[in-house]
Amino acid sequence: MFNTWFRPASVRAQIPHAPETKAMPPLIALTLAGRASWGPRDYASLAREGVMQNAIAYRCVRMIAEAAASVPWLLYDGAAELDDHPLLALLAKPNTQEDGRALFERWYAYLQCSGNAYLEALSAGGVVRELYALRPDRVRAVPGQRGWPAAYTYTVGNQTTTIAPDRDTGFLPLLHATLFHPLDDTYGFSPIEAASRAIDIHNAGGAWTKALLDNAARPSGALVYKGPDGAPGLTNDQFERLKRELEDAYQGSGNAGRPMVLEGGLDWKNMSYAPADMDFANSRDAAAREIALAFGVPPMLLGIPGDNTFSNYREANLSFWRQTVLPLVGRTASQLTRWLAPRFGENLRLGYDADSIDALSIDRESTWDKLNAATFLTLNEKRAAAGYSTIDGGDVI
Repeated sequence: MFNTWFRPASVRAQIPHAPETKAMPPLIALTLAGRASWGPRDYASLAREGVMQNAIAYRCVRMIAEAAASVPWLLYDGAAELDDHPLLALLAKPNTQEDGRALFERWYAYLQCSGNAYLEALSAGGVVRELYALRPDRVRAVPGQRGWPAAYTYTVGNQTTTIAPDRDTGFLPLLHATLFHPLDDTYGFSPIEAASRAIDIHNAGGAWTKALLDNAARPSGALVYKGPDGAPGLTNDQFERLKRELEDAYQGSGNAGRPMVLEGGLDWKNMSYAPADMDFANSRDAAAREIALAFGVPPMLLGIPGDNTFSNYREANLSFWRQTVLPLVGRTASQLTRWLAPRFGENLRLGYDADSIDALSIDRESTWDKLNAATFLTLNEKRAAAGYSTIDGGDVI
């Protein structure tokens, strides 16, 4: 038969062909475990696959960003707290498009998604008037002679803007915050990238489950035709008819659970794992816990089963604020103090109001109970231990 196809076309056309049959000999299925296929690691792919298409990572980013952005700022001039100041007004209303909470929510979200966050300051008359959070994938550092960033470029479409230090004051109107990267001195390393393999596993499990639901009743295996000895296989017509009947009667979620009736020498050979064999539910839960761990969010807060680290939701929420949110807010306050506060005056320092956080009320109650029991401390010493400024006449026991 193979020699026929090496003859000229005019000769082949004259050769009669017997009706083609779909012979179905006994089958042997050999399955080998191939190498894992992981998704790309650029910012756009991580944001799309890791946040926009993964509910666990999306919720982690939202929880951290919303919680951190909700913490009020405090401003100090030396040891004195300032209630009204242009810097506080700027942080409350950074630009005409958004308020301070929305701005810093994007700032913290970019930090989680990219490992980098950028804040641009626009000045008029030598005074900073507006603040804007820039998308990390549009910003690139321009290294100086010593290798450290000397300026930055911001690219949108075909237009590129250079953000460089002011020639007179040396002030760089761009704050660049990073998360620790073990192999890069300039750019940060995001939790999404650290959890990228767990995200791939979680997404793959979801895609497999969706495919299973879409084709719930379509068998994953082979139909083997066992006719009488010496009988030919199925003809083309018989094969196409069998294929149509299988698609119409057994494929799709609407046909889930329908029994298959085999006759005429047909036998079913299973060639796939059952969902229970693949243990997708437990694999997805394990991947979800790993994603939450990378972000520093207790799995209990996300409704992920199997986490017994905390005895109740309140303890898990307290740990989330202590270990994830407050360090992030404190670090941002220090960076703003170094970068922005000198533009508004000397000795200014930004902090945050931890007393306004409901989740920390149990900590405050415990602290005040301990301080009230410490009869050997003066009132000012107790206030200092609790983070408050001293008052006149408070140096006596």
